Amino acid sequence: MIEQRLALQEAMVFLGAIASGLEQAVGESATGISYLAGVNLGRKLSEGLPRAETIEQALAAVREVLLSNNYLWLFEPFQTHDKPAMVQAGEEGEEVMLVFRDCMIRQSLFRFGHAQKGSLCNMMYGFFAGALQNVMGRESSLEIVHAGENACYKRLVVGRAI
Repeated sequence: MIEQRLALQEAMVFLGAIASGLEQAVGESATGISYLAGVNLGRKLSEGLPRAETIEQALAAVREVLLSNNYLWLFEPFQTHDKPAMVQAGEEGEEVMLVFRDCMIRQSLFRFGHAQKGSLCNMMYGFFAGALQNVMGRESSLEIVHAGENACYKRLVVGRAI
C-alpha cells in the first residue's frame, strides 16, 4: 500500500508541475480548463450509477467512485454545532459542508511547492459537478471556505435539476 501511495504521489507531483506551468502560460484560463477536465472525469467515472435522491446518497456514491478508482480524495460531511441538520436549505439550493482530510491534490501541491486554490483544486470542483450531474441530475458547486495544511473545509451547493 505504501509503495502504491508513493507511486501515486510521484505522478501527482508531475501533475503539480504541469498545473504550475499551465497557470504561468495561460493565466486564469487554467482554472477553467482544469474544471472542465474534472467535469469530464466525474461524468465518466460515475456513468451507470443509480440515481440518488438525497445529497447524503449522492456523496456516498461519489465516495465509492473515488475509492473504486483509487483516488485518494477522502472527505466527510461536517455539521457544525450551530446547524440543526447536516444538509441545509440555502438561497442557491441545498448545501452541506465537507472536510477533506486526506487530499492527494493538496499533498501534491505541498510536495511540489505550489499554492492551493489553483487549477488542480478546480479539477476537484469539476469532478464533483460532473459526478453529481450523473447521480442526481442537478447542478452543483464546490467552494473552498478554508484551505489548510491538514484539511480543507468546503461548501457543496446542489442546485436545480438540469
